[in-house]
Amino acid sequence: MEKNAKVYVAGHRGLVGSALVSRLRAEGFGNFLLKTHQELDLREQKAVNDFFAAEKPEYVFLAAAKVGGIGANNTYPADFIYNNLAIQNNVIHASYIYNVRKLLFLGSACIYPKVCQLPIKEEYLLSGPLEPTNEPYAVAKIAGLKMCQSYNRQYGANFIAVMPANLYGPGDNFDLQNSHVIPALLRKFHEAKTSGEKKVTLWGTGAPWREFLHADDMADGCIFLMEHFNPTKEQNERGEIFANLGMGQDITIKDLAELIQKITGYEGKIEWDPAKPDGVFRRTLDISRIRALGWRHKIELDQGLKTTYDWYQSNCNLK
Repeated sequence: MEKNAKVYVAGHRGLVGSALVSRLRAEGFGNFLLKTHQELDLREQKAVNDFFAAEKPEYVFLAAAKVGGIGANNTYPADFIYNNLAIQNNVIHASYIYNVRKLLFLGSACIYPKVCQLPIKEEYLLSGPLEPTNEPYAVAKIAGLKMCQSYNRQYGANFIAVMPANLYGPGDNFDLQNSHVIPALLRKFHEAKTSGEKKVTLWGTGAPWREFLHADDMADGCIFLMEHFNPTKEQNERGEIFANLGMGQDITIKDLAELIQKITGYEGKIEWDPAKPDGVFRRTLDISRIRALGWRHKIELDQGLKTTYDWYQSNCNLK
């Protein structure tokens, strides 16, 4: 990507989008096209087409999405599938119509089957049933990935995708009803510490394993793929237009909770509520495809959790 190229980051206020903009700025990019949801509703096809027609972005990072944890996915399945399909359809199609040079679509590791050989390779996509708790979201992300592949195949577009591990970092959503596991745990332990609660009750059994990736590493990996990953026609035919992105290691939710308890300084007791869902038991990604291209994460989990907690303490009154 040329430093003066027009770069559109869809979802620039979100966890990944904001990290992308920061990293791109640090690398010398400055010709950004940035629109808030109020300025441009990506669910509205005409609005999206008008924006692309007027601005003509050269590179697109599609990080805009409706996201949430198990609770939100269970409660709002229609919202998750409708909003994500609408956003993807409009941005990907407009990128083709208005000759975007390259697009990167941000997917999710939940696209893979609930029961899957580990570590999960990209070719395991569609090899079995999905995890029911986030199936609508996963179906939308699979559709986005297949849409990119189809536009490459039919029109010769250069659309790629990335499937990250669970993301976290400064600027995350800390709403207890709709957030992912790390921000939810950080907030729960922080509030329990400040209010003097003697115990914290957490969802599930703590037994499942999860792989996490800091948003800054995610941004670094996305930019790396944009600059170094250009699938051939043969790779596109095989569906090899996307790469897993992660650390290549995972941790149990129980160990994660105890690590966050230590970082936040909470000295009370942890109780688990097995009546609440655990989600898929384990989903460790095989990251050999992006490793072979030369990329590796830089931020270890304990370091990333500490900086995320520092950010939350400085901004929790604003969340």
